[in-house]
Amino acid sequence: MKNILILSLVLFLAACGNEPKDKKAELEKLKKEQAKISEQIADLEAQIGDDKEDVVKEVTVFDVQKSTFKNYIEIQGKVDAEQNVQVNPEAQGVITKIYASIGQHVSKGQVLAQIDDAVLRQNIAQLQTSLDLATNLYNRQKNLWDQKIGTEVQYLNAKSQKEGLEKQMAVLKQQAAMYKIKSPISGTIDEMDYKVGQAVQPGAPGIRVVNANDLKAKAQVSETYAGRINQGDEVLVILPDASDSVKTRISFASKTIDPMSRSFNVEVKLPSRKTFRPNMISVLKIVDYTNKDATTVPIKAIQKSEKGDYLMLAVNGKAKKVDVKVGNVYNGMAEILEGISAGDKVVVAGLNGLSEGDTVSF
Repeated sequence: MKNILILSLVLFLAACGNEPKDKKAELEKLKKEQAKISEQIADLEAQIGDDKEDVVKEVTVFDVQKSTFKNYIEIQGKVDAEQNVQVNPEAQGVITKIYASIGQHVSKGQVLAQIDDAVLRQNIAQLQTSLDLATNLYNRQKNLWDQKIGTEVQYLNAKSQKEGLEKQMAVLKQQAAMYKIKSPISGTIDEMDYKVGQAVQPGAPGIRVVNANDLKAKAQVSETYAGRINQGDEVLVILPDASDSVKTRISFASKTIDPMSRSFNVEVKLPSRKTFRPNMISVLKIVDYTNKDATTVPIKAIQKSEKGDYLMLAVNGKAKKVDVKVGNVYNGMAEILEGISAGDKVVVAGLNGLSEGDTVSF
């Protein structure tokens, strides 16, 4: 190619050195020679290009397949017991006996502690004596009245006396029951702060009973998702501290938005497992979108340009640029709504410096 250029220069100088007899004829001759030289240069460039070694770029591809794509909303909550009860005394007094200990399983109605009721028991004993006498007199008067002996007033007075004492006895027994601290549910004692000799007041906390067989995960969800989360939606509950998870469905989704937090409550019932404990941290991954026939690719394969998103495909050993429309993105995968189909090979590694038309190997 260099020799041809030199030859062209020599011819041009030789032409300039001679005084042309016919300038138009000489110009036409030079144009023909120039066209011929340009053609020779193009041929040589083509030959050099054909002989040049083609650069092959190593890439990694992802085989596109149809699959189910799910988008999750992740929120943090905690484990709570459906039956988590603080047992409080109903009467004022001093603890005289403790019948249960922390960690013990108790039944509904079982007495856990006793408050001093000595005075009340004395009153009941005195009233019982009077009630026994009134009952005896009533029975005698009734027998006489049945035999048409005595007056109706005597019979009614005896009956009224007996029934009045019975009502007083019922009230005293109800009061006596208040001096017994009973478990309102069946479960395990999680707290026991009472001691014998301790003075207690009505409503003062001291005993907690938890039914660990009836647990749930609770969380607050931003009102942004109010139209996307409903009762019955699929959810994955992860309990990091228990190294366990449960795939289930939302058992309750509140219809009311809290005006302070701008959120609503969701609850998920949990199975009974020894590793699950109330107040454990839980992570709720709620499915808010599902496409059972989705085309997905790794997020790292998506490239961006001024015109939008695109992918590089490997087609017959060459790189091909394809514009795509991206849908939902979750857990490192993106849903592709338009641009590719099952069977395509998407370049996911080796994209740096890769251009359309480059030779690729994978």
